[in-house]
Amino acid sequence: MHIRPGIELGNLTDIGCHRDENQDYYCYAEPEDEEEFAHKGRLAVIADGMGGHEGGQVASRIAVERVRDAYLAQPDGDPRENLIAAFCEAHSAIQQYAHDHPELEGMGTTCTCAVLKNNQLYYGHVGDSRLYLLRQGAISLVTEDHSYVQGLVRQGMLTPEEAAVHPQRNILTAALGTESAVPADFSQEPMPLAPGDVLLLCTDGLHGLVSDRDLLFSAGGSPAGDACQELVKMAKNRGGFDNITVQILRIL
Repeated sequence: MHIRPGIELGNLTDIGCHRDENQDYYCYAEPEDEEEFAHKGRLAVIADGMGGHEGGQVASRIAVERVRDAYLAQPDGDPRENLIAAFCEAHSAIQQYAHDHPELEGMGTTCTCAVLKNNQLYYGHVGDSRLYLLRQGAISLVTEDHSYVQGLVRQGMLTPEEAAVHPQRNILTAALGTESAVPADFSQEPMPLAPGDVLLLCTDGLHGLVSDRDLLFSAGGSPAGDACQELVKMAKNRGGFDNITVQILRIL
């Protein structure tokens, strides 16, 4: 895959230490046509599927591929609106697949994506995969988890530190394919990006075991590909209880 100048890209997925299959999925995509690239920019997507049998694996693959294909196929326009349309298409495709394959009923997936266009960030997000921004030695969480414990944090009933180790932290309140509507979050306004900024997308197999400080240290100081290797190894050394996926994009 050809990657145009302007970013340094790294990505990696790993089954972890305890799972029999990898239910995570990811992609990075750019339109081949230069005019299309000017309108659509760069797209990075990650997903973490759930569901028995092969449901989670199928759901995450459908989500990533449909979001990618639908976003790139949208008529020229606002990236936010194009992401919303792409999420809706992926959501419907997962529901249709589950309808056609009753043994996979209940399958769903998180989905977090970032669009980089004209040095601006747009995002779409549902579930508890995450998008972080690393800038000038600091790390900030761009997305908010759609999870039971995050709801308790919002209500002031838990601190973020308590939420990080809560036994019910993996219970999602929203995911693609599981409800009649798409309860996703989308950037209200594009976020300006500057050279040196780093975007980090990851599933909970990483952020559940690796602290923000460690994410910042690795992704902020190492080449993107090396940082992905370091972070996955760190998560596996700390138990690797889930599949682990990370994408890092450094703005040059």
